[in-house]
Amino acid sequence: MEYVAVILPSLVVGLIFWFAMKAIFNADKAERQAEARAQAEADSLPAQPAERPRPDSQ
Repeated sequence: MEYVAVILPSLVVGLIFWFAMKAIFNADKAERQAEARAQAEADSLPAQPAERPRPDSQ
C-alpha cells in the first residue's frame, strides 16, 4: 500500500500535465486550421484596386 501512496502523486501530476498539453496542442491545431481557411478565403477573393484620391477634389 505504501507503494501506491508514493507513486500516486506523480501519476496525478503526470495526468494533469498530459491533459494540459493535449488541450494546448488541440487549440494550436484548431487555430492553424482556422488561419489556413481564412488565408484560402482571402486568396480566392479577387484583388480590388486601392482607392486613389481624385486630383480635382480639394
